[in-house]
Amino acid sequence: MRIVFGLVLVAGLALAGFAVYMAQNYIGAYQTALEQERNKVTESVPVQDIYVATRALDYGELITDDDIALMPWPKATLPETFFDATKPLNVEGADLRVALRPIEKFEAIMETKVSDPGADAGLTSRLERGQRAFAIKVDVASGVSGFLRPTDRVDVYWTGRVRSNNPNMPNGEVTKLIETGVRLIAIDQTSETETAQTTIARTVTVAASPQQVASLAQAQSTGRLSLSLLGRNDDTVAEVVEVDQRSLLGIEERAEVEIPRSIEICTIRTRRGGEVVEVPIPCTN
Repeated sequence: MRIVFGLVLVAGLALAGFAVYMAQNYIGAYQTALEQERNKVTESVPVQDIYVATRALDYGELITDDDIALMPWPKATLPETFFDATKPLNVEGADLRVALRPIEKFEAIMETKVSDPGADAGLTSRLERGQRAFAIKVDVASGVSGFLRPTDRVDVYWTGRVRSNNPNMPNGEVTKLIETGVRLIAIDQTSETETAQTTIARTVTVAASPQQVASLAQAQSTGRLSLSLLGRNDDTVAEVVEVDQRSLLGIEERAEVEIPRSIEICTIRTRRGGEVVEVPIPCTN
């Protein structure tokens, strides 16, 4: 019996060892196949390590080293501007950057979304070279009922009274398109772009050239300004628009008809005996 028990024990140990060996081979083959598939994916989709946000960043927040990390990104979908190991976001010894707009977690950090090192998130960071900030007074009607947000583009219309004796010039109330595609950089005193609230603004701040600023200032002091919101993907350029009361009501100006003057004939009466004769003579006046 002891011999039989010993044989059974040896057989059981052999079978257990064989099962462990087979399981190891199976797991090893699976891991090898998985690694091969990973290598194939890596080879078929080239990637590059770029900086992404490791947490959601709000407008105006300082971006520290704990808020960013290098992660692989498909080269085919790389953003136009990004930061990587050769162009780090934060340089040791330099001031930190500030988020210029909300950045979601794992979103690529782009140059347009962050400020320069040490700069703040004020309006100056949103002005391009040669541009100036100019405030326009608006109300419910002229401000598109509060649906304006920073980064929107608007057309600016001027309405005022024109007095002219020239029949070829408009006369009375006139509305004219004076600027097109002007970019908004702030509503009232906020430049935050990611907001879903509808507020009735009292002023909007636009980015414009010095010549445009002069035109807008002159128009605002001599009449009323109204804004017309452009579509996000609208790249059309508005033509010259000018409407007065006559064109609005479809009234055509009547041309003055010159009535020809009849030739005036003067006569002189001469009595010849019992007969009176009328003799035509040139009129003196």
